[in-house]
Amino acid sequence: MVNLIEIDNLTYWYGQNKDAPVLRNINLSIHKGEFIAIVGPNGCGKSTLIRHFNGLLLPSGGKALVAGLDTGEPKNLPVIRGKVGMVFQNPDTQLFASVVEEDVAFGVENLCLSRDEIINRVGEALALVGMEEYRHHPPHRLSGGQKQKVAIAGILAMQPECIVLDEPTSMLDTGGKREIMEAVRALNVKFGITVVLVTHDMEETLYCHRILALMGGKAVFSGRPGKFFTDVTLLDSLGLQAPPVRELVNGLISEGVDLSPGINTAEELVDALCS
Repeated sequence: MVNLIEIDNLTYWYGQNKDAPVLRNINLSIHKGEFIAIVGPNGCGKSTLIRHFNGLLLPSGGKALVAGLDTGEPKNLPVIRGKVGMVFQNPDTQLFASVVEEDVAFGVENLCLSRDEIINRVGEALALVGMEEYRHHPPHRLSGGQKQKVAIAGILAMQPECIVLDEPTSMLDTGGKREIMEAVRALNVKFGITVVLVTHDMEETLYCHRILALMGGKAVFSGRPGKFFTDVTLLDSLGLQAPPVRELVNGLISEGVDLSPGINTAEELVDALCS
């Protein structure tokens, strides 16, 4: 597999506070086309880590590379930020225009493209997240989930190789969460966009190929969701709980039912039990 993001022995502290680093010796490779979730308790360093992926923060020690480019070299940052786009918790902080299509076009216009190319990219990005029919709507009249989709479209219009989402569903209701996660999963599965998702919602990790768990600024787990959710001791130490379907699978396995520990959805469980 080709690595898009390489984190090499990364350590980070704020200001001059060297004795209390937020991140400690993190090593991580993210492959092109991968969908990875980053989890852990509050204050463990999740948001700090992902801000190194496109140079919003620079390592205090170690290196962060994107497509082989060192984020510590200022000349590399425009290219890196074209490859890795960021979406944050509150879409209202990223939407400011009076019409949806103007919001989506903002970042693309800074690329100095032709007007026709900008229009095409805006339409394609809105279509990818299922919001094309809302291109002439005012953003303030959209639901929370729709606003977040527009924020994602604004990043997609710049055609990044990777999209990084920092708890994008934390302010949404159940329906809005489902809309966003289905849209993000489609971007990964259908179009091969690399996705990094920071989340506290363990249901959302079931969409992912791999989970990275942080605690106290250190990486304490990296592997498949199935393996993560069978490690009860680790989950307890992180203050996390497996999604209901995973708890059911774990319980059935403990009772002697022959099931794969990689089952992550109700559909997969039903198929396994029926077979």
